[in-house]
Amino acid sequence: MDATTKKQLLITATKIRMAVIEGTYNAKSGHPGGSLSIADTLAVLYFLHMRTDPANPGWQDRDRLVLSKGHTAPALYGALALSGFFPVEEIPTLRHIDSHLQGHPDMKGTPGVDMSTGSLGQGISAAVGMALAAKLDGSDRRVFAILGDGELEEGQVWEATMFAAHKKLDNLCLIIDNNHLQIDGTVEEVNSPYPIPEKFVAFGFNVITIDGHDLDQIESALTAAAGYKGKPTAIIQKSVKGKGVSFMENQVGWHGTAPNKEQYEQAMQELKAQLAKYEEA
Repeated sequence: MDATTKKQLLITATKIRMAVIEGTYNAKSGHPGGSLSIADTLAVLYFLHMRTDPANPGWQDRDRLVLSKGHTAPALYGALALSGFFPVEEIPTLRHIDSHLQGHPDMKGTPGVDMSTGSLGQGISAAVGMALAAKLDGSDRRVFAILGDGELEEGQVWEATMFAAHKKLDNLCLIIDNNHLQIDGTVEEVNSPYPIPEKFVAFGFNVITIDGHDLDQIESALTAAAGYKGKPTAIIQKSVKGKGVSFMENQVGWHGTAPNKEQYEQAMQELKAQLAKYEEA
């Protein structure tokens, strides 16, 4: 990845994080922690890797993204708004009664959302179906699904994974956001899904493990997944819950807590400082 591209992606990822804070603060509810941990991945997907058209959200041959951990919709909305699917000015309307930015993604109400999600474990099944449909259509479109590590505790995830490998859906790429925390504590304490890479290997997947905040590693993994034939790919990204906001990082309490005014101001100050650093580089 060249320096100019990396600079733009760093700026974009920071703006996605700012959208997360802006949205959850104005909603007075939401899930900032896990939203912040996937901002870098969404930046690479939407601004470098995926084939989409904001002017034609329903384009049949677009790539699809299913946010299986649907509670992290604030990050997805940030990426979609910055991509041009809807105005960035709508971000503060998150979860408001008259807004199309609901607490979880709504494919019927929000341009650019490919699947309505929220019940953990179900999004991956939809993604597998989309990948199979693309194969049956003879289309080269690709399907991506982002799952949380806590979500791996859902049995449906492994049913879908087994089916995807059985059907050799090499147009499917799962991204497991391994930030180690879920609503009740660490994933190890609640119901350990470890070892994650070995499980996906056993289920017949091509597996790549990366740092979820290293843009070069994210892009390299996505490129490798696109070139891998005969098996679906699972990218296991090690990430930091609350990434980018000092007092939110690795703190389980920020799984589903919105910032108050003081916290909002501190978070935005930190993110604006990061943005200025990237813009000046």
